[in-house]
Amino acid sequence: MAEANRQILLDRLPGGDKLAPEHFRLTEGAAPEAGEGEVLLRTRYISLDAANRAWMQGATYRSALESGQVMSGGALAEVVRSGVGHLAPGDLVFADTGWQDYAVLPGKRLAKLPPMQPMTHLMSVYGVAGLTAYFGLLDCGQPKAGDTVVVSAAAGSVGNIVGQIARIKGCRVVGIAGGEAKGRWLTEDLGFDQALDYKAADFKRQLRELGGIDVYFDNVGGDIFEACLFAMNLHGRIACCGALSQYDGAPPPHGPRGVPGLIVTKRLTLRGFVLYDFDARREEALAALKGWVESGQLKVQEDVIEGLENTPAALIGLLAGENRGKRMIKVR
Repeated sequence: MAEANRQILLDRLPGGDKLAPEHFRLTEGAAPEAGEGEVLLRTRYISLDAANRAWMQGATYRSALESGQVMSGGALAEVVRSGVGHLAPGDLVFADTGWQDYAVLPGKRLAKLPPMQPMTHLMSVYGVAGLTAYFGLLDCGQPKAGDTVVVSAAAGSVGNIVGQIARIKGCRVVGIAGGEAKGRWLTEDLGFDQALDYKAADFKRQLRELGGIDVYFDNVGGDIFEACLFAMNLHGRIACCGALSQYDGAPPPHGPRGVPGLIVTKRLTLRGFVLYDFDARREEALAALKGWVESGQLKVQEDVIEGLENTPAALIGLLAGENRGKRMIKVR
């Protein structure tokens, strides 16, 4: 096809440095062609996640990124040409297209998404963010009505949904976020019972004054994880979703001290997870999320930035905590 394909390459790995615009490079070439069994996709919206930065540090649940390749990332994409029977031009899929206008992928790995307005909800509340929040809280955290649930990165794409689901389940919900403005948004708009500013000098004192944590949903790791760990109640549960504080820049010199004894004496449960663990139960989660959204119990917050060329800066900003809700790039 004649159309050009813009691509953002990971020009060099940041190593222990903070991610910066110079780590990326914008190039342009011819759009690819789909062969038999393949599908040509036009990228519509690119998902921005802290995991994008973690992939630069080495292999995780996916292969490590390498210098010179198209920057990896999930996207909501439209089928342009199809070499498989279950997809037709105009269909929408979620796929690992990378940061580019067009991508060719094996059709057998792709599934048609339902039509939806706004389309962006397929990236946020009905996408990875909403499903991660649902399974991470309910399966790993196992909250009960009356529990105190604390969520870090509570204004982020996953955290704000976690807090709202916990509220729906009858829990006392405390969000940890940076700055008074985010705290007001969590309590006044989303119904959190309380918000704590991790940047405040008395953050740890405020955490102790909660009177104990039954469920902690961890998105950040580091000092906040350690502070919450020592504030857990007996038989507390910790859902380990991410470690945002350790993705960008040099790793911390050591982890929390005295943890094994604390876990034993308080009989704590710590569970790490990735969304793929729950693929077989996706429809269950979507049905619940849709019901809460349609009833007004769950509010959807999205942070949409236009232009493929703005993707590096948008990811850097996400890592710095600029976003409120799910951040994504509208490609064109």
